[in-house]
Amino acid sequence: MSSRYEPKGALGKIVHELEETFIALILGAMVVITFINVVLRYGFNTGLIWGLEAVTFLFAWLVLFGVSYAVKVTAHLGVDAIMNLLAPTKRRILALTTGVICIIYALLLVKGAWDYWANFANLPQTTGHWFPTGFEEMKRTSYRAWYEVIDIPFPEFLRWIEPLMNEGESYEKLPRFIPYAILPFGMLLLLFRFVQATARIWNGTSQSMIVSHEAEDAIDDVRALNAGD
Repeated sequence: MSSRYEPKGALGKIVHELEETFIALILGAMVVITFINVVLRYGFNTGLIWGLEAVTFLFAWLVLFGVSYAVKVTAHLGVDAIMNLLAPTKRRILALTTGVICIIYALLLVKGAWDYWANFANLPQTTGHWFPTGFEEMKRTSYRAWYEVIDIPFPEFLRWIEPLMNEGESYEKLPRFIPYAILPFGMLLLLFRFVQATARIWNGTSQSMIVSHEAEDAIDDVRALNAGD
């Protein structure tokens, strides 16, 4: 069975294209920045001071965004040898159990990601040890949006956020809450994809969570190529 994802409907296709375009743009930006830095370093004995840090953040965005995307297209690797030995009913129960576990895990990640990012975005952290039970009382001394990255300069077109986040004080470097925003966003998207995958199993349109069958896909590709000869 092929694990390739086929978006359904006009909206689904648009969202799918936007996600793939976003991933491609991140990869392209990483390549361009790294290439320019190499040329400047070995050709002109200089370089982009902020290049390494920017590529590091872009790589983190790529990973965290790509985790949920891989769930959607069932690209994560998995072993389903035991599941294939079970009867369809038991296989479905086991798959649904896996889905519930993944959803709980994603909820924990969402809480942790929000609590970490909130430190840098002038927002309250959640209460509760494991699951969020509310929000902490935000105090003036808890405002930390003035935290900046090390090297990436602050873009001029973002000066409008200084009165909102930094009491009108000027930023010299990019504030950390901007690149760190991928943490809660990526984990929320992962939670959404796990819920989607579990719903597909519940509705009977899928038999497993996130198992990729690379060998079977390769065979199907070769068969398709041979059929076209």
